[in-house]
Amino acid sequence: MDSGLFRRVLRRHASAVVVVTLPGPVGFTATSFTSVSLDPPLVSFSVAKAASVWPSVEAAGLVAVHVLTDDQEQVARTFAAPGIDRFAEHSERRGSWHEGPDGVPVLDGVLAVLICKAVKLVEAGDHVIVIASPVSATHHDDESAAPLVYHAGTYMTLER
Repeated sequence: MDSGLFRRVLRRHASAVVVVTLPGPVGFTATSFTSVSLDPPLVSFSVAKAASVWPSVEAAGLVAVHVLTDDQEQVARTFAAPGIDRFAEHSERRGSWHEGPDGVPVLDGVLAVLICKAVKLVEAGDHVIVIASPVSATHHDDESAAPLVYHAGTYMTLER
């Protein structure tokens, strides 16, 4: 398949935006997050093998997956930016976080957080799919809070 056509087709797919964080602190934005299984509970996300965060992901025991709220576009952009200290930039923009279990950074004010143990790494082309088992979770108290969505190459919000 032509890579240009493949990219154009995938841009038609809307996805929730997450930030994955690991001890270091290290973090990155992903739109490849999905649930895999309810029994046992499993989720997945993917990361490019060429990404600067890949060695940290490969070595991580625990990771935190943060589902962003619709007003956290800047958080998504910060953790997607190359060549910067993403946590320093996040803090400069008044974003807060705290250290979770085993030193995993946990971002504050997000829609939901899953602390997960990576259980399997699956090579898939130029990416690796990380299958992870949630060990704890929290979510936003406001049930009307909406997720940040990525569609057609841009961040968007949902209207109810």
